[in-house]
Amino acid sequence: MELIVSHRQLNFFLLAITRIVQNPVRDNVARITIILISLFSGLSICGAEVIQDDAPVVASAELEIDEATETVGESKASDAKKSNAVEVEQHDSGPFFKNDAVIFGILMVILGLIFWTSNLEFPAVKLFYKVIPMLLVCYFLPSLLTFFNLVDHHDSQLYYVATRFLLPATLVLLTLSIDLKEIYALGPKALIMFLTGSVGVVVGGPLAVLAVAWIYPEIVGVDGPAAVWRGLSTVAGSWIGGGANQAAMQVVFMTPEPDAGVEVSGQLEDLYSVMVAVDVIVAEVWMFFLLMGVGFSKDIDRIFKADSSSIERLKTKMESFSARVTRVPTTTDLMVIGAIGFGATAFAHFTGAYIAESVQATITSAQVMVTGPDGNLIMGENPYGFLKDLGLASSFFWLIVISTAIGISLSFTPFRNYEGAGASKIGTVFIFILVAVIGMGMDIRALADHPGFFLIGGIWMAIHVGLMFFVGWLIRAPYFFLAVGSKANIGGAASAPVVAAAFHPALAPVGVLLAVLGYALGTYGAMLCAWMMQSVTPIAN
Repeated sequence: MELIVSHRQLNFFLLAITRIVQNPVRDNVARITIILISLFSGLSICGAEVIQDDAPVVASAELEIDEATETVGESKASDAKKSNAVEVEQHDSGPFFKNDAVIFGILMVILGLIFWTSNLEFPAVKLFYKVIPMLLVCYFLPSLLTFFNLVDHHDSQLYYVATRFLLPATLVLLTLSIDLKEIYALGPKALIMFLTGSVGVVVGGPLAVLAVAWIYPEIVGVDGPAAVWRGLSTVAGSWIGGGANQAAMQVVFMTPEPDAGVEVSGQLEDLYSVMVAVDVIVAEVWMFFLLMGVGFSKDIDRIFKADSSSIERLKTKMESFSARVTRVPTTTDLMVIGAIGFGATAFAHFTGAYIAESVQATITSAQVMVTGPDGNLIMGENPYGFLKDLGLASSFFWLIVISTAIGISLSFTPFRNYEGAGASKIGTVFIFILVAVIGMGMDIRALADHPGFFLIGGIWMAIHVGLMFFVGWLIRAPYFFLAVGSKANIGGAASAPVVAAAFHPALAPVGVLLAVLGYALGTYGAMLCAWMMQSVTPIAN
């Protein structure tokens, strides 16, 4: 058994202990915070792994995209001028916790501590959560588990469970009491801000590539079968729509030609793994600032001269409905709520898979072979190929759409009264579990490994954000529309309801509906963005 201890972790741990000893803290919450930080450092220091045969372990990543698993490794950028290749980085040790039951328990303890401390009456704690929203802390603390190598989110199935089981149930429970009439009364500004976010991603990609190519041309490299713009196309798909759109871009732009060879195929696989990190980390950094803005939303609305009365009216109406039907939930109530959420999830899985398979069969049956100019058979244009571009061959796409449709449909029935028994509260619990799992996947160490690609992503996101604020100021849109419109693009169905609920739980359905729209537009917007990025990429001499 070999003890893996880094000097940085050891120094951090000793410094924390020294400060506790030298500076007695009278505030109990501050003391708890320091102890928690020390605990994270101490656990990472004490992580011991058995290294067999002295062979390095290559970290793998199981990415659930369009129901297919792809194994990828930690990567670092090499000289893009020569080959645009990205080599797989090797790690000396595995994570300390590998059992998903243990990891899930740790995440629940973290969430419990955050909720508990957020309700304490200490002035320092109230000030902390006023400046830094509780939701943001729920994202950040789980990321420390990955940062200190306590867990490896790539080897965990928690993300699959959260997105395939809890997310659809959440969508049903959050839309169970939706008031479509009041949401329609919010006006066109919500849709305008959503479309502005999509335009910001489409235009921001090529502008970011152009800017970095002018300053650091070696990062962008040249056009070719493994060009950087091909990997960035998957980021565009994710930032306009979601995972299904990201997978579509990988198929369209990152599928090697039959005669490309093993080297090009490996370069594309490694490039894709890096772009996944760019996608997640840059999006979560923006999420950090977006959630911080929630605490200052009234000040931002005042600067924009925005009228948020329609939002307040929706919140008031939903609160009054909830108060009218509120009751002490019985065991029967909770079981029925569980039956509604997970029963709808089961139906959405079954129906979504059937529809996706039928669409794929239609596309496949319409595929014909034609004779090319050289006399060889090649695949002709598929008249139903656009169905796959729209994401209609993805079972995950249908899972989200059907779950949302079931929740909206049930809102017109007496089942909506189960809001009074805590339907949305259970949905909120599921959301925060999803938040913690997503936060665990944010590995901030990748920033140091691939600074060039993150520079492109950062400029890209800055353009998106700048355009959102400009249009928001121009049309006097409330900050709520800006935040939810952005995350409906950048985060999709997993993040948009979370951001909307950060303003008020009653507003979560607005994020759900906009996120579903993002899935429909994501593929075509990403394809346009990819072609523009290719046009600004230098051509090899």
